[in-house]
Amino acid sequence: MIDAVSTHQAQDDARNENILIWVNGTLKPRAEATVSVYDSGFMLGDGVWEGLRLYNGTWAFLDEHLDRLFEAAKAINLDIGMTRAQVTDAIEATREANTMTTDTHARLMVTRGPKTRPFQHPALSQSGPTVVIIMEHSTPKIPRPLRLATVPHLRGLPMTQDPKLNSHSKLNCILACIAAEKAGADEGLMLDINGFVNTTNACNFFIVRKGAVWTSTGDYCMNGITRQKVIDLCHANDIPCFERNYSLVDTYGADEAFLTGTFGAQTPVSEIDGRPIGTDEMGPVTTRLRDLYKALIAEQTS
Repeated sequence: MIDAVSTHQAQDDARNENILIWVNGTLKPRAEATVSVYDSGFMLGDGVWEGLRLYNGTWAFLDEHLDRLFEAAKAINLDIGMTRAQVTDAIEATREANTMTTDTHARLMVTRGPKTRPFQHPALSQSGPTVVIIMEHSTPKIPRPLRLATVPHLRGLPMTQDPKLNSHSKLNCILACIAAEKAGADEGLMLDINGFVNTTNACNFFIVRKGAVWTSTGDYCMNGITRQKVIDLCHANDIPCFERNYSLVDTYGADEAFLTGTFGAQTPVSEIDGRPIGTDEMGPVTTRLRDLYKALIAEQTS
């Protein structure tokens, strides 16, 4: 695609060539920040992660992110090997080493660690977890609303791979993204197992109909922190908001649509399966929610 846009598109920043990356307690230059080819994350996608945003020297919603990280690690029986306080100290040490103050994105990754042999069983990971923190100067630069295409890849059942987990195993979502790009879109709109609209391959999804905000029930989507903040902001500001099952027909008739995520906050959508949604600019309800979210961030990080 010539005109592809990503929800994680950022301004180029030369400072990122010289960042220091936390690898198991050591801050290493970017070119030297490596893990073993025997690492469980590389070999099997066995791990969990979090994305964090730094505003005005403060990590937004850090407690919620740490809650989600430790809960996910517990769910997959992974001992992070660090307390919450130690993880927080590691994040801060990486920030200070890179002299970052705002417009920063951090990717915190924990895997089950190197394996003694190249096979699946978790017991083969015997030397403890691998913890990596990549921190970049990162200002979102999304030049236009996104175009979505419905893809055949579904958000699955909890007993297969629970879609609420931020796991390293992202192949299903990557295939959804590839299918969307093949269809001439920017991201894939994924349905749940019952055929209802759920999420995109990278972000949570909302529509606006007649002034009311709709999103999925949450049963099959990523456990998005920004998603929940938007729902909470709607309830606190008398904006009708419904977590419900809804179809592609409902979606095609929407007045507005937008995505939510830690990186881009609220990203407008202008087209779904070739059907225009609203205008080529951010709609009024999305604009109001973005302003409310910015105010919340300012309040939390002042």
